[in-house]
Amino acid sequence: MTQSMNQGTTESETQATPLITVTDAARWFDVSAPWLERVISRKPRTILKAVDGVSFTINRGETLALVGESGCGKSTIARLLVGLYDLTRGEILIEGQSIRTLQGAKGKALRKRLQMIFQDPFASLNPRWRVGRIIAEPLDAHTQMTRVEQLVRVDELLRQVGLDPADKSRYPHQFSGGQRQRISIARALAVNPDFLVCDEPTSALDVSVQAQVLNIMKDLQRELGLTYLFISHNLAVVHHVADRVGVMYLGRIVEIADRDTLFADPKHPYTRMLLSAIPDIEGSGRARTPVAGEVPNPLNPPSGCTFHPRCPFVREQCRHEAPERIIFKGVEVACHGVAQGWPMLVN
Repeated sequence: MTQSMNQGTTESETQATPLITVTDAARWFDVSAPWLERVISRKPRTILKAVDGVSFTINRGETLALVGESGCGKSTIARLLVGLYDLTRGEILIEGQSIRTLQGAKGKALRKRLQMIFQDPFASLNPRWRVGRIIAEPLDAHTQMTRVEQLVRVDELLRQVGLDPADKSRYPHQFSGGQRQRISIARALAVNPDFLVCDEPTSALDVSVQAQVLNIMKDLQRELGLTYLFISHNLAVVHHVADRVGVMYLGRIVEIADRDTLFADPKHPYTRMLLSAIPDIEGSGRARTPVAGEVPNPLNPPSGCTFHPRCPFVREQCRHEAPERIIFKGVEVACHGVAQGWPMLVN
């Protein structure tokens, strides 16, 4: 498994104690009509299972990317990890400490270790605050720094993300999209976190600017020993930044593998579909898996394997029985065909 190590942390220690452990995490939302309307029309409650039984680990210094189509639950996972949503079921641990303590009196120290970079740099920065105040806000909340110490720290952070310390006196609207995202990164790094949740941090940026921001993030990871959960639907970006990749479909993870293994030899039919969508600009003539249809309504997901209406390899078992995630040749995959050795999936 590809991973970077913090200084002073042995490989065996890192593997024995993941920084992040997610076990059977679920987040359901009640999207029912108002009570009176339900009584009159005799309708039951409507529950949206945005995330339903997700488990994974992230080792210290590693980047795990979550990919999948819009609405599959990636951003909900991100918000669960930083405590913006409560768990409906399951557990999330950071080095053995429950994320649920973020809401309690002892949560302040843990909250410092978890920070988030949001998707839209235009919406995530307060337009009425100068950049210096935006970056210093976490310092006010989590440290006892004096005003002078905060200014020194802000200058240091701006340099780390490739901006000028003089920029702290400017407002967000005076910066380009890529510069604003650098400011968001600086704010996230202010209190020296261990773990950053990156919710599609480059999707709102031009391609050339995306590369600059991604390179900054990789450089900072090497320098500071950061651990990333990277949410994206762009597989080219994922191939550039990730050590491991998890593929989500309708609130569940259907495959997790090392980056190179997943891109070279995907197992789940949905993963094959995603990779087939990447243009074959090298003319390699690689085989493509045709998959029709769209993501089903998450309010009324299909029975059995939720991917079966779109799967070209579907069999009767798939329509009625949800597959368990197994380990096949070092890859975690939830597919009856892989588990039972169907030649079209395992050869």
